[in-house]
Amino acid sequence: MKKLVVQLRSDGSVAAETFGMTGAECLDYIEQLEALLDAETASSQFTEDYTRVASAASDSLVQEDRDR
Repeated sequence: MKKLVVQLRSDGSVAAETFGMTGAECLDYIEQLEALLDAETASSQFTEDYTRVASAASDSLVQEDRDR
């Protein structure tokens, strides 16, 4: 299940975290949140889900080369 969890902090800042999304898919959700709030991301970091897709694609390429 995909989730976007948004926290509105007492200082007026907003924190958001995505769950169940892999690769750059999460960036689309953050971009839409920025548009809704008329805001820009001040800082961000990728989770293991983001990099997990990159390594899975790499494994697939290695496997394809071995099949030739």
